[in-house]
Amino acid sequence: MLEWIVFLCGAAVMILELVGARIVAPYFGSSIVVWTALIGTILASLSLGYWWGGRIADRSPSLSTLGRIIMFAGLCTGLVAVAKSMILDFWGLDSTPIYVAVTAINLVLFAPASILLGMISPYAVRLKMVTVEQAGSTAGRLYALSTLGSILGTFFAGFFLIAVMGSTSILILVAAVLILLSLGASLADRKAKMAALVLIILLGLGLNAYSGYLRGEGIHDLDTHYSRVFIYKSQDVESGRPMRAMATTPRFTQSAMYLDDPEALALKYTRFFKMAWFFRPSARSCLVLGGGGYSFPKYALARYPDLRMDVVELDPGVTGLARRFFDLADHPRLRIHHEDARTFVNRSGNTYDIVLGDVFNSQYSVPFHLTTVETVRRLDAMLDGNGVIIMNTIAAIEGPGGRFLRAQYLTFASVLPHIHLFPLQHPKDGQAVQNVMIVASKVPLPLDSPAPDPDVQRYLGHRWTSPIPSDVPILTDDFAPVESYMASNW
Repeated sequence: MLEWIVFLCGAAVMILELVGARIVAPYFGSSIVVWTALIGTILASLSLGYWWGGRIADRSPSLSTLGRIIMFAGLCTGLVAVAKSMILDFWGLDSTPIYVAVTAINLVLFAPASILLGMISPYAVRLKMVTVEQAGSTAGRLYALSTLGSILGTFFAGFFLIAVMGSTSILILVAAVLILLSLGASLADRKAKMAALVLIILLGLGLNAYSGYLRGEGIHDLDTHYSRVFIYKSQDVESGRPMRAMATTPRFTQSAMYLDDPEALALKYTRFFKMAWFFRPSARSCLVLGGGGYSFPKYALARYPDLRMDVVELDPGVTGLARRFFDLADHPRLRIHHEDARTFVNRSGNTYDIVLGDVFNSQYSVPFHLTTVETVRRLDAMLDGNGVIIMNTIAAIEGPGGRFLRAQYLTFASVLPHIHLFPLQHPKDGQAVQNVMIVASKVPLPLDSPAPDPDVQRYLGHRWTSPIPSDVPILTDDFAPVESYMASNW
């Protein structure tokens, strides 16, 4: 039984870590900063658990004590399922720097269960040890089993559980398994353990009922292989028109659709992409990096009958949600590629009149490998001679919060001769964190010409005309500290 205990508790550790990343990502992103804090917290907690478990085992080794440790680990895991939203809502709206906030969140949510799970292996070694001569082989065997369990938990959670069950259900399942393991370790305190198991089951039923209620209200909290996605009812602030929105963080809406006109552009920043046809009126081919709710592809295909469009979306689950909730349908002039945007850019031999980029891996941060000069060179090679590139970023322009935007601007400028910035929400405020569109072309653009489209005409007046200082290096595959540059904005 001890072998099964260390094996399954090793699996529980890695399942908790992977699920922890999904829980935290909608509030703090999935950048290297978030993963560093999570992995560091789990390792520190396990180290403390190893030390503490060894000390307790030397004082009073018994199966009943081991059973209690496992039971409390299960209860702490179940508690995460209940408390995560309240704690994350509080910290997610706090102004604490991201390094501090995400570390504190991980400590509060995941350290208690990780410490208790870390106690199990050294305690099991002490119980299994018969003679000093067998100490090495006993410890090696049990720690190997624990590591094998961690490997299984990693693959099982990453390849299957997260996409099938969702984070909350997985936490409840792990908690229930741990409490059953505590009964397997020892029948001592079985009434307390049975009560704990019943409590976990009731919590699971209650959380599932609450999720059902939210779905009835039009709120969906869904997991794909790559993302945790929220779908919810909303309305346009100015017109009051009803909308359905998609978000991967509670504070920002990535895609939206008017319920009374699914092909219209509901979010203001997406309307800027119409600028591409002002710059390139005869465009017949367009590449879109980042699908999301497919708002602009639907709009463009409906209005430009000669347009051929390729959309690169990493997550097929997101495309499935766009089909289910955002009226995305198959179209003879639309090709969807489910792969990383960089790999598509690297391998594709196509040329395009227009390239649009709207890819993020956290609240603000563009995946670093899409920001580098190597990527820009590939985009330049894919661009028709008179074509245009428009990339959406969320950043400041000036000050410490604008380091990423300035680095991205200088990176584009090192390859393409004509680069312009368009801050959308606060066109005169370089310190504001906002949508900033990078427009790049091989040829001069008609920036002073009148535009018949009122959205395009308005955004033409947002062009940033102040000099961009060269105070940061260009971004390369070897050195692109995107998350570090963006951390001051979080």
